[in-house]
Amino acid sequence: MHKLLIVGAGRGGTALLRMLNQMERMKIVAVVDRSEDAPGLALARSFGIQVDTDYRDYLDDDLDVILEATGDVREYECLRRLKPEKTVLIPGTFTRIVMRLIRERDKLIAAMMQNQRERETMLNSTHDAIIGVNRHGIITLFNKAAERLMGMDAASVLDTRVEERIPNTRLHIVLETGQPELNQKQILPNKTRIITNRVPVRNERGAVVGAVAIFRDSTEVMALAEEITDLKELQSMLEAIIQCSDEAISVVDQNGNGLMINPAYTRLTGLTPEDVIGKPATVDISEGESMHMQVLQTRKAVRGVPMKVGSKRKDVIVNVAPVLVDGQLKGSVGVVHDISEFKRLTEELEKAHRIIRTLEAKYTFADIIGRSESMHAAIEQAKRAAMTPATVLLRGESGTGKELFAHAIHNESARKYKPFIRVNCAAISESLLESELFGYEEGAFTGARRGGKRGLFEEASDGTIFLDEIGELSMGMQVKLLRVLQEREIVRVGGTKPIAINVRVIAATHVNLESAIQAGRFREDLYYRLHVIPIYIPPLRQRQDDIEPLAMHLLRKENQEYGRNVEQIAPDTLRMLHGYSWPGNVRELENVLGRAMIHMRLHERVILPEHLPPLERKIASAEADKAMDVQASGKTLKEAVEEAERRHILQELEAAKGNRTLAAKRLGIAVRSLYYKMEKLGITEEGQ
Repeated sequence: MHKLLIVGAGRGGTALLRMLNQMERMKIVAVVDRSEDAPGLALARSFGIQVDTDYRDYLDDDLDVILEATGDVREYECLRRLKPEKTVLIPGTFTRIVMRLIRERDKLIAAMMQNQRERETMLNSTHDAIIGVNRHGIITLFNKAAERLMGMDAASVLDTRVEERIPNTRLHIVLETGQPELNQKQILPNKTRIITNRVPVRNERGAVVGAVAIFRDSTEVMALAEEITDLKELQSMLEAIIQCSDEAISVVDQNGNGLMINPAYTRLTGLTPEDVIGKPATVDISEGESMHMQVLQTRKAVRGVPMKVGSKRKDVIVNVAPVLVDGQLKGSVGVVHDISEFKRLTEELEKAHRIIRTLEAKYTFADIIGRSESMHAAIEQAKRAAMTPATVLLRGESGTGKELFAHAIHNESARKYKPFIRVNCAAISESLLESELFGYEEGAFTGARRGGKRGLFEEASDGTIFLDEIGELSMGMQVKLLRVLQEREIVRVGGTKPIAINVRVIAATHVNLESAIQAGRFREDLYYRLHVIPIYIPPLRQRQDDIEPLAMHLLRKENQEYGRNVEQIAPDTLRMLHGYSWPGNVRELENVLGRAMIHMRLHERVILPEHLPPLERKIASAEADKAMDVQASGKTLKEAVEEAERRHILQELEAAKGNRTLAAKRLGIAVRSLYYKMEKLGITEEGQ
C-alpha cells in the first residue's frame, strides 16, 4: 500500500482525486490546500480523507508520494526541501498533464457512450429487423424489430453463436464466403415469411470482420410493391418532366430537407444532387432567406422573390409553392429563374446609356426636380420650346439649373440623337473664343493647326449648341454671333468662304440683358434674335416647395459620390434649409448638403442641424416689408439698381478681404464680369 499526500485542491484536480481514491493499492493520507474553501477539500471530506491547510505535519518517513497540484514553483521548491529523502515528489507540470489526460479520457468515454446510445436508439427505432454477428459468429446486435419478428428476447440471444440460436440462418455462411445474399425469401419458425438481405462487414483492409442480416415481413413488402407498381409509371413521367425542364427546380420534404433537383438546377447553382438531397433547404442560399422554409411555415406560395444562390452568388428570382396531399403538407417545390444574364444586359445597357449621355446631353426633364408652380410653369414652357427649332434664351440666377434645362430641351427635341455642344462664353478668353466657335483656316495665325480646324458650330451640325453666359460676350463677338443667327452660316477665322450650318441655339445668362442694353454693353438686335423663346428659371428662394425634394435627390447623389448611406434629413434641419435665402441656389444647396455629409460620422444616417455649415437667416418678412416701405428717394430705377449693385459688390469684396476671385465666386459671376462692373460702378481700391 502506497501512501500519497496531495498538495493543492483546485477545481481541475477533482477528477484526479476521484481516480486516485478508487485505486486499491493507493492510500491518500491527506489533501492540503491553503484555501479552506477549495473544491477539492470538500470532495476529500466526502470520501473520508483527512484535509488540512498545512502539509508539514504529514511529511514523515512513511510517506511514499507527494503529488504537488498547485502549479506554484515556490511551493514545489519548498516541498522538495522539506520532504523525506525516499519520498517521491511529483511536480505540478506532470500533475496538469495527467489531469488533462483524465479529462480527455472522460470526454472520450462520454462521447463513446453517447454514440453507443444513439446507435442503439436508431437501430431499435428502425422498422427493419437487424441481426449482426462478429467475425466469430457471435451475435452482437439484435434490435427491437428482430425481437418482434423472431419472437425472441435480445438478452437471450446476444453473445451466443448465431447458428445455434437462429434457425435456418446463413450468417455464418456469409462469414465464411464473404459473399452477400440479397433479396432472399425465408420462413421463420413462427411461420412468418420474410425478405432478407445478408451482407458481410469488412474493415479498411477488406477483411471480413462480421456479417449483418436485415429483413422484414414480406406481406408488408408485397403491399408496398403493389403501391409502387401503381405509382411507378406516374413517378417516371413526373421525373422525366422535371429532369427535362429548362427551369431550375428543387423539391424539399415537410422538414425542409432536399428531395429532388433537376439538371437545370445544377447548371444554375453548381450544386450536385449529393450537395443538396437530404440537406437543409438553406444549403444553396448565398444571400437571402429560404423561401422553402417560409412556405412550409405559412403554407402559402411566394412569387418573385430575389436572392443569390450557389457559390457563384447567381442572381435569381424564385417562386415556391407548398405540396399538399389530402390536406397534409408534404413539402414544397421551388422554381428558380436565373436573372444574372438579364442583370448583365441591363447593366450594359445602362453603361451604354451613360456613355451616350456623357458624349451628348446628360439630362432629361425627368432629372429636373421641382413641384412648385413656378418651376412647373418653366418646365412646361421648356417642353413646348423643345418641339420647335427656335432659339431659346434661358434666364435666371447662377445655380438655378439653366444648363440642366438646356440638356433636357435637346433630349426632348427631334435633334436628340445629334451632337450637343456646350460652350461657356465667360470661361474662354476673347482671343480664343472666335476660333473655338467658328474654327480657322490653315495659316490663319501663328500656331494654327495644319489643315485648319472645325469650330464648335460646325461640330454641332444638325444638333444643338448651348451658349452659357451669353451676357459676357464682347461687342465684337456679339456682332459675329448675330450674323450666325441671321444668316445661318459661319466664316472661319482667316477664311472667306461662308459655311452653312444647321444648328439650334440655346443661350443662357444671369445678366439683366435689358439693363445691359441701356448701358450699351449688349446689342439690342442680338437681344431680339436670342429672345425668341425666353424661359425664366426661378431662384430657389422663390420656390420653397422644391427645397425638400431637391435636398433628398441631392442626398442620394452625394451618397453615391462619397460612399455614404445617409437616409433622412431631420425636420429641424429642413426648417433651417427653408429659412435660408440661398443666394447660390441649387448649387449652394448641393454644396451645403455635401459639407454636412462630410461632417457626419460613418454610422449616422440622419442629417441634424449641427451637421450643417453656418447659414445666414432670412430677413424676417416684417423687416423686409419695412425695408421696402421707405420714403421715395427720387432716383430712377436704373440708379437705384446700380446703387444696390455697388453696395452688394462692396460687401462681398470686404467679406473676401479684397480677393476678387473669391468675391466673384460669392457673387456667382465671372471674374471678368466683376472687373467690368467695378469699373462701371466706380469701385476702386480706395472705395473698398
